[in-house]
Amino acid sequence: MGLLAAGTPLPWCEARNLQERIRTEGIEQLLQVFKAAAKRENDPLLWGDELEYMMIELDSNQQNAMVDVIHDKILTDLNTTDKNYLCQENEIEFHPEYGRFMIEATPESPYHMLKFNDTFIEDNMKRRRIVADTLLSEYNQPENGKKYVVLALTSFPRLGSDQSINIQHPWNHKNSASRSIFLPDEVINRHVRFPTLTANIRERRGEKVCINIPMYKDLNTPDHDTTVYERNWFIPEDMESLKASKPGHIYLDAMGFGMGSSCLQTTYQAPNVEMARFLYDSLINFAPIMLAISAAAPAFKGWLADQDVRWNVISGSVDCRTPFERDVEPLLPKYNHDGVGGIADEKAKRQLQKIPKSRYSVVDLYLGGHNKFFNRNYNDTNVPINEKILKRLLENNVAPLDYDLAKHFAHLFIRDSVSIFEESINQDRETSTNHFENIQSTNWQTIRFKPPTQKAIPSEKNVPGWRVEFRPLDIQLTEFENAAYSIFIYLVVETVLSSYNTLNPYLNMSRVWNNMDIAHKRDSVLNDKFHWKNDFQSETASTDLYSINEIFHNKNNGIFETFINKALINKNWIVKSWTELKESTTHKRYYYYLKLISDRASGKLPTTAHFLRDFITTHKAYKQDSRVSKSINYDLVLLCDRITNLDNSNGDLSNFFGDEIAAFLLKNQI
Repeated sequence: MGLLAAGTPLPWCEARNLQERIRTEGIEQLLQVFKAAAKRENDPLLWGDELEYMMIELDSNQQNAMVDVIHDKILTDLNTTDKNYLCQENEIEFHPEYGRFMIEATPESPYHMLKFNDTFIEDNMKRRRIVADTLLSEYNQPENGKKYVVLALTSFPRLGSDQSINIQHPWNHKNSASRSIFLPDEVINRHVRFPTLTANIRERRGEKVCINIPMYKDLNTPDHDTTVYERNWFIPEDMESLKASKPGHIYLDAMGFGMGSSCLQTTYQAPNVEMARFLYDSLINFAPIMLAISAAAPAFKGWLADQDVRWNVISGSVDCRTPFERDVEPLLPKYNHDGVGGIADEKAKRQLQKIPKSRYSVVDLYLGGHNKFFNRNYNDTNVPINEKILKRLLENNVAPLDYDLAKHFAHLFIRDSVSIFEESINQDRETSTNHFENIQSTNWQTIRFKPPTQKAIPSEKNVPGWRVEFRPLDIQLTEFENAAYSIFIYLVVETVLSSYNTLNPYLNMSRVWNNMDIAHKRDSVLNDKFHWKNDFQSETASTDLYSINEIFHNKNNGIFETFINKALINKNWIVKSWTELKESTTHKRYYYYLKLISDRASGKLPTTAHFLRDFITTHKAYKQDSRVSKSINYDLVLLCDRITNLDNSNGDLSNFFGDEIAAFLLKNQI
């Protein structure tokens, strides 16, 4: 979620006047990082993951499931001395997230390759959920039919609908931060940074955020979102909703709808900056593909969506671009800001650019470097840059950057900082990177290139070095699945890092963008084709359209053959194919991790989104109107809870995982 610090966050009316200073100082801090760490070499492949959970209240008396915004104290408890022993003895850590009902959890320290037993990562993940779940369960009220659970849901299907949040009077005061007509500000983390961030994004934009998600069309589906109405608490924001909502779409109007979604992210340390650039470029093509196969978000605000993933919901929820920058007319010209984020100065207005995408988006530029396959022509999309920043990065006596790397940062720094703390305005360029991270960490792209700090001098190996973060994955219901996806990407990373100058990962960026659009489609895993290279060794390889099944399983250019098998052969775990792991005495679980992904890619197993949608549309209370009622949602969350806890009493595991994987998990529980 970016920087989280104590202090006084500045409202946009004050923060907007500090933007040039933040950008200038941030770039100077970055140059000091390159001065200190550019020659750092031979770092080990350390890595880790981040899981985001939701706290849920189950009310059996009312047959209702709601997000729990009341008991967020457990996060404080887990980080205080009397409860912190739970983290220490389980080698885990907990962190705040945007939603008051959310918890982020990570391993206490990075993993080192895959040299441990085959259950280590899954076991660490399970301990995180069990610790949080155990603490939350102390608030259970059996006499009132209330039970509290921690689940890894990508999106809560009814968030923003009636009785979807467990506070008694959500509208007994005005929600001034978001001004949403659906979400009270009680969904936002109590830390002052988060409501200020919410308000600043809205104020810079000059309108409430606006997200229109295509609605799943069934026999009795209305032609528009019938929950949209006009309120008179805030002028002009309350006048926007009817104008902003589109026919045939689910309309969402708050940051909480996006940043209240959960994901799985993994981060990998590369040996040096050059290899980190190559790893970043190589993973760009995987992001849309893995988003599609991890799809787990079929419903929003009580409606079934005609898409399967969370990504564009978050993108819209933090889109702080003004109408001028989006190249559209304001919704309400009479009341709207001047179109430049509240900056009336004409000089400032002339300096603004049209910006084609939200700050939460698919990657925009390859980093390039010295590998023989990179060509700048692959960066064939419209990517605005900050010319002043570009010039400084290229021409300085501290640590001049090459053009492609400089362009990457110059593009990130077209953005404003929407979260500035008064106490952090004055910083030392040689010891702090807070101004740099302020903008870097709020450019939420599918892959993130993560420079170290100035402390990462070549001889200091205890300080993290050059890293790459893989960000697109929807979170999965079970630790088994989340471990499978994490390890799968890790094996890809191993192959990439061992294949410098022999692996050609590049296809035109415009096709990556197109793949991301395709990945959002309902059942894209089954029905659509994606751009993919027909050869990963040739400098002249072309790009064709392939199904997900082909992308994973083709003999010549499939992910299993080109990346996974190579990594496993290099480890001496197999001779030819990953399927040999089934007979292994030490790495058998890896077979089932890979089988899960293989079977989802081939369509033998459903994605989580497909599985949950089928449950909703076949529920006895479903009226073929695309609505997720309270009773349907309650039963759906109970289903997710059973799957999470590997309970096959209703046959849920077999339906979800297939008989073979379900039988293995029941016999080999961690």
